[in-house]
Amino acid sequence: MAEAERITDSSTTFDIAITGASGLVGSALCKSLTGDGKTILRLTRNASGAPQPELEWDAKSGISDPGRLNGVGAVVHLAGESIADGRWSEAKKRRIRDSRIDGTQTLVGALTQLEKKPAVLVCASAIGYYGDRGDEGLDESSPPGKGFLPDVCKAWEAATGPAAEAGIRVVNIRIGIVLSKDGGALASMLLPFKLGAGGRVGSGEQYWSWIHLDDVVGVIRHAIDSDSLAGPVNTVSPQPVTNAEFTKVLGNVLHRPTIMPMPAPLARLALGEMADDLLLASARVLPGKLQESGYRYRYTDLKGALSAELG
Repeated sequence: MAEAERITDSSTTFDIAITGASGLVGSALCKSLTGDGKTILRLTRNASGAPQPELEWDAKSGISDPGRLNGVGAVVHLAGESIADGRWSEAKKRRIRDSRIDGTQTLVGALTQLEKKPAVLVCASAIGYYGDRGDEGLDESSPPGKGFLPDVCKAWEAATGPAAEAGIRVVNIRIGIVLSKDGGALASMLLPFKLGAGGRVGSGEQYWSWIHLDDVVGVIRHAIDSDSLAGPVNTVSPQPVTNAEFTKVLGNVLHRPTIMPMPAPLARLALGEMADDLLLASARVLPGKLQESGYRYRYTDLKGALSAELG
């Protein structure tokens, strides 16, 4: 397969390698980058021989030809088992953890051995790092929470440590609830809300820290370009809302009532442990480092973001 070509914009020459390029965020990122004429090397578990440059890899067995990453200017690591697809059995939780930690260790191990290392590694993480924290304002200096997701996120971010030690600038983007009609939490909510069966979850007082998909892509590109940005970066809107407010605004945008609440016991019965970590946990996360670095949001208020996404 042909080597990824070097690509140039007005200020910097990039070759960008991406894991998880077929996922919700990865697909949108690839579309944005290729729209600007940039060439991407996609790391995939099943290289298909498609026209775009691909490199086969696996979280445990490694990268088929790591030399092809030599000279790549930026790497974006998004791959990992979905946390919202299916109940959290012990086997599912093991896949969630191993896909992130083993995959990051495998990728970082290859990058640190390159003669020409990338300038930057942007690695996904999640606001699950903070756990259930009520209405406490959480910035990048806040300590981690307790539980399964905080433990996964801590180990996930720690796995990028050797890259930073090797001189690669590492940015760990702690991504919030991504708003997109094409996938993620919003897509799963649309049908019941459109049918008038939507409502708050639990007390509705828990904070949901959200971000529009366009801004996730924008943050990743900003992280690649901003030499001063490193370490954890809260990838959320500057205006987190409670679940009750989220529910109200979504119903308003869809012109549907939101009078069918889901009590916490019912959520736990339906989803098990996942309900506590994903729906009932409260994390009021604030994007301090992003704002200090000059990132310009596409969407800062929830109604504007939902209206743009849902037409």
